[in-house]
Parts: sequence; C-alpha cells; structure tokens
Amino acid sequence: MKNSRKATISDLPQLVELFDQYRIFYHKESDIPAATTFLQDRLENKDSEIFVTEENGNLTGFVQLYPIFSSTRMQRYWLLNDLYVNESHRGKGYSKKLIEESKQLCRSSKACGILLETGKSNDIGNQLYPASGFELYDSVNFYEWTNHD
Repeated sequence: MKNSRKATISDLPQLVELFDQYRIFYHKESDIPAATTFLQDRLENKDSEIFVTEENGNLTGFVQLYPIFSSTRMQRYWLLNDLYVNESHRGKGYSKKLIEESKQLCRSSKACGILLETGKSNDIGNQLYPASGFELYDSVNFYEWTNHD
C-alpha cells in the first residue's frame, strides 16, 4: 500500500537521505549537513510544503512545493520544485501518489495551479507529468539570472 502524508520534523533523518540522493541525481555534491539545515529550516519556518511516501516505515519519496503567486490571476500558485523517488522504489506509483498530494494541496489552498520545470532529457518526468494532467507550456521563454556575488 502506498501511504503518503505531510512530512514532519521527525522525518528529517530519512528525508535528508532522499534529498541528498535527489541532489546527486542533479549532479550536485553530496552534503548531508547542509541538506539537514536546509530541510529543517523549510519545515520549521513553513517555507514549503513537503509530502512523503513510505513503505513499512521507510520513506520512499518526497515532493516539495513552494508558494508563489500569479499577479494576473490574483491567486496563489504552487511551484513543484522537487519530486524524487528512491531508485529501488521506482515504477510502483509513488510519483503519481506524490503528484496527487500536490494537486490536493492546490485544491485545499484554493490555488490556481501548479507550475514545474524538468529537463528536456528527463524522459521519465516528461512522460509522467503529461500523463498526470500537466500541460507543456511552450508559449514563453524561460530565463534565469544567477547571482555570482
């Protein structure tokens, strides 16, 4: 059975391990102490919403969403920033469960939608998101400015 729920501070040790795996997947160096601080701050300050899936008491995946706003719609919007399922638990529906949690958060917070980005080479994500009702939004250019100070 695929259980999902909102993450709590008691999940931090296992959540940090998953988050570190996620960062490594995106070619970042492992950094457990920084990941611990980062996630603890998010949970304690309620800066984001984090949902987890678990099997037999072990966390199998997580999704992290940040609140943003749409000025044109004058409503809350959610940025689905992180979605990760441990490699040994993939293909079992955990990602879909986490996306459903995200959609429920959107509904319960009366937000206008969920925004996400994924790499063009992320074949799994580029199949998962359209299959979960997300539409490819290709009518705008996406830009990033990086602070190098």
